[in-house]
Amino acid sequence: MTIAPPVRRTPNLRLMTLAAGAGFVVFWSSGFIGAGWGTRYTNAFDLLAWRFLLAGVLGAIILSIRRPRLTRRDLLVQIAMAVLTQFIYLGAIFTGIDHGITAGATALIGSLQPLLIATVAGPLLGEPVNRRQWIGLVIGLGGVALVVADDLHAGHGSLLLFLIPLIGLLGLVAGTCLDRRSKSAVKSLDAVCVQSMVSAVLFVTLAASTHQLSVPQQPGFYGAVLWLVLLATGGGWGLFLVNLKLSGATRVSSLLYLVPPTTMLLAYFVLDESIGALAVVGMLVCAAAVGLIRLPATLPTWRNPDG
Repeated sequence: MTIAPPVRRTPNLRLMTLAAGAGFVVFWSSGFIGAGWGTRYTNAFDLLAWRFLLAGVLGAIILSIRRPRLTRRDLLVQIAMAVLTQFIYLGAIFTGIDHGITAGATALIGSLQPLLIATVAGPLLGEPVNRRQWIGLVIGLGGVALVVADDLHAGHGSLLLFLIPLIGLLGLVAGTCLDRRSKSAVKSLDAVCVQSMVSAVLFVTLAASTHQLSVPQQPGFYGAVLWLVLLATGGGWGLFLVNLKLSGATRVSSLLYLVPPTTMLLAYFVLDESIGALAVVGMLVCAAAVGLIRLPATLPTWRNPDG
């Protein structure tokens, strides 16, 4: 009797998926740090206008060198993605932070995305969510609640204020579903460039029309802009699109459970913020939840040819 080797995924693909997921969590988390940093000097719309003005110029230069062949449909999809996942999502998130919503509360609202994605992933995207993944999603939500528990204060802000990041979350969910459903063949780098150019037009127009566009004098402001462009836009959004292609909507959304604890770690080193014991427990719960969600649908098994 012979025993066949276990069914395994390609090692290179597994390593690539792991690296893309880890990088996405770190770079996406850096956006919250940059938002808190930059809004110390100016308003949210001004910060976003400068961020995407620089990112849009870099994107135009890259596209002029690469000269990708983009169809009209490709451009329409990327424009819609820019409106949903950058203009609406980032505009709402940065506005919430600018008006005093804590990073923890914002992260808690953002952690609802995996549950929303899982709800629509099956019927809309053809990505069925099994019982184990649903358990992981619920556990992950509990872990995030532990991480941000110390940041939530009774009566902090008004109900309308907390609706702002929730609206942004819906934009991100819609954009995620659009990208998966459109099955766009546009390279991730080209997509980021096009979306950055579109977002530059939108945010500069918005900031100028609301008389919030300015030229800040503090060097720290431009440090925050560079941080956001290089880490959050280039790294975060780029790897978001890469992970969508590699892992699907439900699995990449589950990685958002790791964003709040990672943001806390970055804030500890960059902003000298402390980390409580409850947050450490939450980090471990989030890590366990993501592992549960991202396990293969069928684990490697030994096959007996003799039955």
